[in-house]
Amino acid sequence: MKPESMKQYFHDLAAHVDTLAKPGEVIVSTMAAENSDFIRFNKSAVRQAMGIRQVYWTLSLIRDNRRLDSRVTLAGRLDGDRDTLGAALAELRNGIGELPVDPFLLYQTEPAKSSREGLGRLPNPSQVIEEVVAAGRGLDLVGLYAGGPIYRGFANTLGTRYWHAVESFNFGWCLYHDRDKAVKTSYAGNTWDGASFGQRMGFAREQLARLAETPRTLAPGSYRAFIAPSAMTEILGMLSWAGFGLKSRNTKQTALIRMADQGATLSPQVSLLENTGGGMACGFQAEGFMRPSSVPLVERGRLAAPLVSPRSSREYDVPTNGANASESPESLDLAGGSLANAEALAALGTGIYVGNLWYLNFSDRSACRMTGMTRFASFWVENGQIQAPLNVMRFDDTVYRVLGDNLEALTRERDLIVDDDSYSERSTSSMRTPGALLKEFALTL
Repeated sequence: MKPESMKQYFHDLAAHVDTLAKPGEVIVSTMAAENSDFIRFNKSAVRQAMGIRQVYWTLSLIRDNRRLDSRVTLAGRLDGDRDTLGAALAELRNGIGELPVDPFLLYQTEPAKSSREGLGRLPNPSQVIEEVVAAGRGLDLVGLYAGGPIYRGFANTLGTRYWHAVESFNFGWCLYHDRDKAVKTSYAGNTWDGASFGQRMGFAREQLARLAETPRTLAPGSYRAFIAPSAMTEILGMLSWAGFGLKSRNTKQTALIRMADQGATLSPQVSLLENTGGGMACGFQAEGFMRPSSVPLVERGRLAAPLVSPRSSREYDVPTNGANASESPESLDLAGGSLANAEALAALGTGIYVGNLWYLNFSDRSACRMTGMTRFASFWVENGQIQAPLNVMRFDDTVYRVLGDNLEALTRERDLIVDDDSYSERSTSSMRTPGALLKEFALTL
């Protein structure tokens, strides 16, 4: 379906659900749909190309302070889909009486409406194939392109209607050298630009050529470092594991507990937002509460507002700001600094360029200490010039050092990194982050 047809389909089906509600019932509908193209590459050739057209509809029956959900797959045709939803609702009515009363149930009860359509200029799949195959000629390129419109809708029988449509693409690929040596790159957005793709591919080719050189193994210790945006997203992703939510803060499980309880700070250069207005995630959540355009999570190094889900709102008696159930960010935005990307290696001088980080976990959660591996294209740099690729190393360091005492500069330019999860549906989560120049970064083995 075209975007306007999908929107009308959603509203027509939501109106039908309204007619099914009985006295004392509230029925909540959420729709997740997409028209996606997937292209898989291996050895710089197309190995699989397909289109996915799917509609998932979640019905939630609320009665007597109980809630029961059912998710069904629809065909995109109103007549048959009305029957499918009617049958799902009948099953919910049969089962809801077995549930206990939910003391923290909170949902939108005031009628509201919103509509956002972030339309882009997406390439035809044939254009993607032509440009990728040409750029990867003579190389072992492995990658996955996913692109197309994603639709989200929310409705309830109390009169609320929200609509969200965004057109986007994400192409992640590796240029493979040998054994565990490869260059990992991604390109995402809502407008495909051949020149931008070419620049990223050119940089990846340069790194691939350096991987053929004799690698260097460093002794454990602290090294001056530049953390590329793709590596920074791994660190920010770890912080998003219950790091910014009200519940994790109140139950003392947040990795930022020292900021919350002891007044610890990061560098004044660090400002983090949940930037819904500037991301691709929808501006509402499963219980029907709207999200503000942005929520300041860290302001100039100091912990700011938490993300508050409706359940936490009920439990702790504070207003919700539309966070999801896990109170994790979906459009995380780290503000840029003043260092130009083109000057990053010169500013590094002698040290390590970290292209990617991998297998991260907390080694001491209460201290916000993380451990993980360097991966793919990481290099030893001397006098601003790449000298040799690095063998895989393990790091172990705290965020209070990486984004605190040891943070020298953030780059002015930032990368949009889109979550490439597509297990049941394409994700709309993303991060926008600069690279980071560090005085020290601790490698352990």
